[in-house]
Amino acid sequence: MKILFINKFLYPNGGSETYIFKLGEYMQSQGHEVQYFGMEHEGRIVGNRVEAYTSNMDFHGGSRFKKLTYPIKTIYSKEARKKLRLVLEDFEPDICHLNNFNYQLTPSVILEINKWRKISGKACKIFYTAHDYQLVCPNHMCNNPNTNQNCERCLGGYFINCTKDKCIHGSTAKSLIGSLEGYFWKTAKVYKYIDKIICCSDFMKSKLDTNPIFAEKTVTLHNFVEKPIFENVEKKDYVLYFGRFSAEKGVETLVEVCKKLPDIQFVFAGKGPLEGLLSDIPNVKNVGFQSGEALIDLIQKARLTVYPSQWYENCPFSVMESQMYGTPVIGADIGGIPELIKAGKTGELFESGNAEQLKEKILAVYKNDKYSDYVENCRAVEFMTTKEYCEAAYELIFD
Repeated sequence: MKILFINKFLYPNGGSETYIFKLGEYMQSQGHEVQYFGMEHEGRIVGNRVEAYTSNMDFHGGSRFKKLTYPIKTIYSKEARKKLRLVLEDFEPDICHLNNFNYQLTPSVILEINKWRKISGKACKIFYTAHDYQLVCPNHMCNNPNTNQNCERCLGGYFINCTKDKCIHGSTAKSLIGSLEGYFWKTAKVYKYIDKIICCSDFMKSKLDTNPIFAEKTVTLHNFVEKPIFENVEKKDYVLYFGRFSAEKGVETLVEVCKKLPDIQFVFAGKGPLEGLLSDIPNVKNVGFQSGEALIDLIQKARLTVYPSQWYENCPFSVMESQMYGTPVIGADIGGIPELIKAGKTGELFESGNAEQLKEKILAVYKNDKYSDYVENCRAVEFMTTKEYCEAAYELIFD
């Protein structure tokens, strides 16, 4: 089988890139052919045989002249269609697996795949993994960053609300482009050409299903994570938060709780705009951004981790990884988080934004006489492996 992964970034940039690289690596190990299409970038680590990629669109840098063309290119990309056609004609994939494509590649790529399969007669399936809410919300988060309030006003195709609320970077101009992009492709009915949509949580599926076209195509498959080899690591007396220090992640709520629990040590690992809030709190230690073995060590030794998010999280790897390493999680009861935590067994849930309830839940686990039960329950948790996920996902597309 030939699989073409389509994603705007072809270098390590975030969760969607980790996802396509791991899937691609596994499918290649099983004898399948894999290629990739997206933007050219100096850090690109995967590609295609004909070396066809779109030019890099740098929204935070680049020349002023190039930026003048961005409003049009973020809605429709003639270049993406032209370059993708070269790959399609050379590789002749059986599956085009779409991931993050809006703004840099645009849904134009779907039109080109459909045109190519009609001309070639190739029975190529179009498969899409939704990593966020982009297809129903122009700012992709269902959250108004100006107020840090979750918002569903665009659901159902009412994209003008993005402009009214300045949901993209607080900018009327950028938000208008987001609204126009939503309306343009809604009118073009481009998404009807997608054969199957994978959602990483039932919660995400419920939001995408507000579009009748998507409701006929969506299925839920939670993310995959490999089972680690457990070591007898001694737990330390600290509570860990690892991730971005930002409002939508609930960091302000957690900091409030830290001050209410001066006898408990809190460790923060990450970076972000709210880093200043962590200063001058005696029981808070900021160890900065961590990754690899250093992060695993922090997770394994923590008495518990906290995931206090205030936006509609999808299927956070952080929650899954914590449990896999034998560390219970206190998570906000929002988005896809409650689908990953067995309350009373692998952790606890609290009302998002409720500092008093979060404090009570932390104490309930931290000082629990049967704390070891939480640890053992976490270690017994079964999430999909890469192998199991691939088998389930690619079987779905040919149902």
